[in-house]
Amino acid sequence: MTGDDRTRSLAGTRSLAGTRSLAGTHPQDGTHPQDGTRPADATTSGPEPAPGSGAAPTPTAGPGVIDSLVATGRGDDGTTGLLYGGPRISKDDPRTEAYGTVDEAVAALGLARAELRAKEQFGVLTPALGEIEEIVLRLQRDLFVVGAELATTPVARDRLVDGRTRVSAEMVRAVTDLVVDLERRVEMPREFVLPGETRLSAALELARTVVRRAERRAVTLHREGLAPGEHLLPYLNRLADLVWVLARAAEQAEARSSTPARSETPRRSRPARGRADTVRSER
Repeated sequence: MTGDDRTRSLAGTRSLAGTRSLAGTHPQDGTHPQDGTRPADATTSGPEPAPGSGAAPTPTAGPGVIDSLVATGRGDDGTTGLLYGGPRISKDDPRTEAYGTVDEAVAALGLARAELRAKEQFGVLTPALGEIEEIVLRLQRDLFVVGAELATTPVARDRLVDGRTRVSAEMVRAVTDLVVDLERRVEMPREFVLPGETRLSAALELARTVVRRAERRAVTLHREGLAPGEHLLPYLNRLADLVWVLARAAEQAEARSSTPARSETPRRSRPARGRADTVRSER
């Protein structure tokens, strides 16, 4: 993946805080080539000559040379490129692991959004669930900003733009404000709860755990001096909190309550605006 491949895609969506964010990239292997050209050394495959004709077989594309807009073959050696160019890195590099996990979080949130879209198609999407759908979509777009920051080559960090290719303080504030607003309207459990009360809340819980994993990967990068921005870690931490609260909001929007982790404990919730005492350990 070249820097030009990625920078051509830095447009098209807006972050939760209202600024433009990264869109159209593939966080793990780079963007699709935009010009439709084939690699210079690509050859054209064709039918094999008839046996005994004496004609040489038509050359075929070798390993790593593919006539495809999606599969470029550049990563067949186990390396990938970073945003704005620079040396290619291994696909199991801690940076690749970090922004690859962010990519997984985007996909996991997509499961939740697909569930909401299905409800909309069947005419059972309530206003409360519709609000969750809008938030989930905005969070998916925000995570492309996170991925861009993590995927930027170190020598090009000065080219990052707040809210577009670098997490901004405004993005952190926006997520924090959403957490506070939802807490005012949602009854909060008093203890650990089990995912699975509804399909939607389970999908959100899955997304939350992936966000937490992305946060752990980012902590590793921060310790090694490879996480450039000061707002990325607070954003991921706050985002996981938000997605957990969204799962509780989703349950209550469908008139369901959380299932306690301990079987002998009756279901109970704390009135809105409270915080769970021991709901999660990573806040």
